[in-house]
Amino acid sequence: MSDAPLAGKTIFITGGSRGIGEAIAVRAAQDGANVAVAAKTSEPHPKLPGTIHTAVEKIEEAGGKGLAIQMDARDDERVAEAIAQTAEHFGGIDIVINNASAIFLASTEATPMKRYDLMMSVNVRATFAVTQAALPHLKESAKAGRGPHILTLSPPLDMDPKWFASHLPYTMSKFGMSMCVLGWAREFKEIGIGANALWPKTTIATAAVKNLLGGQDMIEASRTPDIVANAAHWILSQDPRGTTGHFFLDEEVLRMAGETQFDQYAVTPGAELMPDLFL
Repeated sequence: MSDAPLAGKTIFITGGSRGIGEAIAVRAAQDGANVAVAAKTSEPHPKLPGTIHTAVEKIEEAGGKGLAIQMDARDDERVAEAIAQTAEHFGGIDIVINNASAIFLASTEATPMKRYDLMMSVNVRATFAVTQAALPHLKESAKAGRGPHILTLSPPLDMDPKWFASHLPYTMSKFGMSMCVLGWAREFKEIGIGANALWPKTTIATAAVKNLLGGQDMIEASRTPDIVANAAHWILSQDPRGTTGHFFLDEEVLRMAGETQFDQYAVTPGAELMPDLFL
């Protein structure tokens, strides 16, 4: 396999203006990939670092070609326009990464319906809508032998009630994304489009973890987004006909790829790491 297996391939990623999405985009760009960053943040946010424009700057600094697209993934018309714009700009789409996600960890009683609707529309519906819109281009990529992939940032399916009891709406929305992966892997197998899920084994140092889950203490017990980015790169580099329908964990992927040392990914080397949700 080439040292730069994603060179010249075109990636459409949702929610790629910061965090894990941005890290995945920059890692692909190091191969010389084309990356369309489709996210809501086009102007700097007071509490959240990064915009679609700063992400594209990092992509191009890393050696790739970037396209900044301001998009709310809940808007079907805008999704269709963004997919068409990407395909026209780069000549097609080879990879879709469903990274955009909304989180609200609360019980049934404590979840406002507005929050419920946000998670269902951003997590499940947008994952489905973006992939559906890109499907004609992924089929063309398969016909051309370019190894198309759909990668969704969602957890392994697990019907243990403990994952539902504390935050039922969030769990349903994330498992909905994972059910898309399960279905697409089978639906698109004969076409040659790979569909896989990827989830971190530990919490990852992102704005969401800091602001919503546990503050700086949680960050100190986390890994950097680079571990997820390197795992995504390995998955997207595989032949989709042989690598599809998997619910991958980042560390397990990198062990398959031959890595044995993971200290370099720890925010605080030697600290006890916090397992991520659903594991």
